[in-house]
Amino acid sequence: MPDLAPRSAFAGLLTPGRHGRAEGDPGVTVRPRDDLSLARVIARKGRAGDLASTIRSRYGLDLPTAPKRVAQGGLAFIWSGPGQWLTAAEDGRDLARELSEAIGSFAAVSDQSNGLAVLHVSGPRVRDTLIKGVGLDLHPRAFAPSDAAVTVIAHIGAQLWQLDDRPTYEIAVYRSFAGSLWRWLDASAAEFGCAVGAG
Repeated sequence: MPDLAPRSAFAGLLTPGRHGRAEGDPGVTVRPRDDLSLARVIARKGRAGDLASTIRSRYGLDLPTAPKRVAQGGLAFIWSGPGQWLTAAEDGRDLARELSEAIGSFAAVSDQSNGLAVLHVSGPRVRDTLIKGVGLDLHPRAFAPSDAAVTVIAHIGAQLWQLDDRPTYEIAVYRSFAGSLWRWLDASAAEFGCAVGAG
């Protein structure tokens, strides 16, 4: 049996280069976040306080208790619901194992690195693109940097968070929906021009 190599959820889908309108600067830029380690954390019954205290002492982060993203040192905790967070690390660490060892007494931890697909999207017309299918008010007064949401995008269950006020967003969907998300985003961004970069 040949060695199995990791494969991006967007392999064969995202063709680097320009898509849609070819004139002018691209209104939207997209790249896959294949570099992220992902894990789901769910607080055990009655242990949310212990979990929050351990995360604060070990990582210097206060777990969000509302739809927010907090990050430090390449590690982020993104609120996913009461007592639930999606965690993301950018440095290639074995995040699920690290968290299981650190907080396994207080939370259930499951590796999502190969179960979720994440797109990084930005650009001057990214809001105009997303509002075509995102069931959220993305106006800066309503959704700002560090805000997060569990939502639906073009009938696809997704988790979305805003990184900065450019604006830049990241969107996570289950791996099996990566193709559906990209096809919708590609069509929605076509009128503005979309530039796809490498992950």
